[in-house]
Amino acid sequence: MRVVIARCAARYTGRLSAHLPLATRAIMVKADGSVLLHSDGGSYKPLNWMSPPCTLRTSSVTEEAAERGVTEVWVVQHDKTDDRLEIDLHEVLSDTEHELGADPGLIKDGVEAHLQELLAAQITLLGDGHSLVRREYMTAIGPVDILARDSAGGSVAVEIKRRGEIDGVEQLTRYLELMNRDPLLAPVRGVFAAQEIKPQARVLAEDRGIRCVLLDYEAMRGNEDLSDRLF
Repeated sequence: MRVVIARCAARYTGRLSAHLPLATRAIMVKADGSVLLHSDGGSYKPLNWMSPPCTLRTSSVTEEAAERGVTEVWVVQHDKTDDRLEIDLHEVLSDTEHELGADPGLIKDGVEAHLQELLAAQITLLGDGHSLVRREYMTAIGPVDILARDSAGGSVAVEIKRRGEIDGVEQLTRYLELMNRDPLLAPVRGVFAAQEIKPQARVLAEDRGIRCVLLDYEAMRGNEDLSDRLF
């Protein structure tokens, strides 16, 4: 991973348009090709990013840009869409690279992990005709708990929690934003599944077109097939 701390401005064009004015930020370039811009706030959510497959190249600085103090321009172009992220570097304060190696991934607590296992085995709890594609479907910012198909063949991304709160809805929203850029998956619908869903989280999810599903852990355990277990 390459981490650059720099005074920079950025422009995003394509599916949407966005602009970041000049400020000091952390720019992460990951081994999978993703590029993310972070501020010193906002928790783990980047201000803007480009998910793979994409290509990063350095562009020449125009005379006009140089007069504004731009010393280098990064152009990050998505390989399959017109999405483009342009970063104007004014001053690089730090530029380091680190080899992080393979990551084992997030290890969920027992009940949450078991909920994922049970729902994958009982995927029709999401609705008749649903089928499992895979558990822990990896995106550039982490794994979606379950990727499924509905009865019409559409993609469904499922985030599973014991207690569904606003943070979980925000997490699923970010996954959906990335997955819907993939023409092989899009359109992707979201399902927020939990044993308990807070009212504020339900309102936010439904406002974003995300379906909420309550999971009855004990009932799902009662339907579990124990024939292939030793104990």
